[in-house]
Amino acid sequence: MKRPAVQVVGLMALLLAAVPATSQKEKESEKTITNSIGMKLVLIPAGKFHMGSPATEDERDDMELRHEVTITKPFYVGAYEVTQEQYAKVVGNPRNPLNNGARFDKKQGCGPDHPMENVEWFQVVEYCKRLSALKEEKAAGRTYRLPTEAEWEYCCRAGSDTPFESGKSLSSKEANFNGNYPYGDAAKGDYLRKTSKVGSYKPNRWGLYDMHGNVSEWCSDWYDPAYYKNSPKKDPTGPEEGVVPTGYKNRNTPGVGQWYRVIRGGSWLDEARGCRSAYRFRAMPNEPYQLIGFRVVCEVVGK
Repeated sequence: MKRPAVQVVGLMALLLAAVPATSQKEKESEKTITNSIGMKLVLIPAGKFHMGSPATEDERDDMELRHEVTITKPFYVGAYEVTQEQYAKVVGNPRNPLNNGARFDKKQGCGPDHPMENVEWFQVVEYCKRLSALKEEKAAGRTYRLPTEAEWEYCCRAGSDTPFESGKSLSSKEANFNGNYPYGDAAKGDYLRKTSKVGSYKPNRWGLYDMHGNVSEWCSDWYDPAYYKNSPKKDPTGPEEGVVPTGYKNRNTPGVGQWYRVIRGGSWLDEARGCRSAYRFRAMPNEPYQLIGFRVVCEVVGK
């Protein structure tokens, strides 16, 4: 006996309806991943953006020459700044603020869920290598590194074209910085004088936390204030070498290190102007700074 056609059609409709739901769920799961040490990473799409600031932006610097940049490939980036706990899981026993048996002094902004800071650029590069070498990460085809300066600003802006991802003003209710010096029409606010737990403030529209304030963040690039004048339009990776620090005659001065590397985002100590998306600054890579931390980029095989 033949089954009524209406039943067959109804069954096919149910099967077809189930397919998009499963595919969408799989698609959504790829937007974020959590690695073997509990680090959450967000998938950032390829795209174009305006790097730097327009001449009309208040309190800008001349080095922030506005120009269009294309990021040609998607990549994953840490949703949060790397925490002290995540640093310890990979490196083992980092220098201050973590050491064997030490208690976290939360009055000074220390704790397992606070950003790792007081760490050299070279130590951060080594951290990325060791994280990439973990058995679980190698099996997943994941490789870690610091973001380029262009990738960092692309992530910070999250599609915005204003001084901050949230708009034309910034108060210390939105980010951890010196609230005595807000930006735009924002009112004065709290000044914590220390780091806050990562994720204490609202994320940007791409799901990234603390892109403004808390700690400044190391980038992979050498620092050159004039780089924007001749930087590539696609996937710029910075100049071939950094500028010589003031007070040094040449690059052969003993004990100086590798000259300046780029830092971005501003810290809890900075005024709001130093937390702008376009603001550029630099630091010596062989020196640890209490105000500088980092987040990682993750490249995945097949992405």
